[in-house]
Amino acid sequence: MSKPFIPSRRTLLVASAAAVPLVALPLHAVRDRGLEGVELSRYQPVFFTAAEWAFVLAACDRLIPAEGKGPGALETNVPVFLDHQLHAGLGDDIYLAAPHQLDAPATLGFQMSHGPQAVYRLGIALAQKAAQARHQRPFEQLTHAEQDALLTALQKNDVHFDELGEPTLKASQFFGQLLGDTKNGYLADPKYGGNKDMKAWVAIGFPGARGAYTEWVDQHDRPYPLGPVSLSGQRA
Repeated sequence: MSKPFIPSRRTLLVASAAAVPLVALPLHAVRDRGLEGVELSRYQPVFFTAAEWAFVLAACDRLIPAEGKGPGALETNVPVFLDHQLHAGLGDDIYLAAPHQLDAPATLGFQMSHGPQAVYRLGIALAQKAAQARHQRPFEQLTHAEQDALLTALQKNDVHFDELGEPTLKASQFFGQLLGDTKNGYLADPKYGGNKDMKAWVAIGFPGARGAYTEWVDQHDRPYPLGPVSLSGQRA
């Protein structure tokens, strides 16, 4: 089995929650309140095709698996979050006009000619090409070890998208978009489609949108005793 590409899930998610303020996420609220508690098995994607949806389900399940402490991405409807956000126009305000310097350091900012929708369409198709070339099966039919190895290869640019016919998108850029959005869907308020029943917040002890909890800020090494509250006023 390949070396895991995500260190400690809880450490990573707690750090992500602290680094990305809830109110700062550029997300689109779900207009249909019924999606906040929808069963993943009954959800019909509105952005992803059926083939893309199969990849997304499998990939999210490996990025935040249901193994160990805390719920996994599928338990918290992360794929619903991804589908809704992309359908609603996630990243529509990104400046995509040339010139682009593809080898520029990350400090120079966004250098791609593709928005998130195109990154997913291209990235999934190319990742599936890589899965077929390596294992003669689509990603969702691979073993967990094979899926982990392929995701790690995407992260490290060991899958060469240019050799698969796409010179303007790197495998690591697709992986970074997918991983970042998966973490956002896991930790965001349920109104955005993910974090079903605030399970992720319960797992990491995040109070959510409570009006005040300042009396607990300085109480270290004590679990927060009150469950989280969503923006809509639901309690977990």
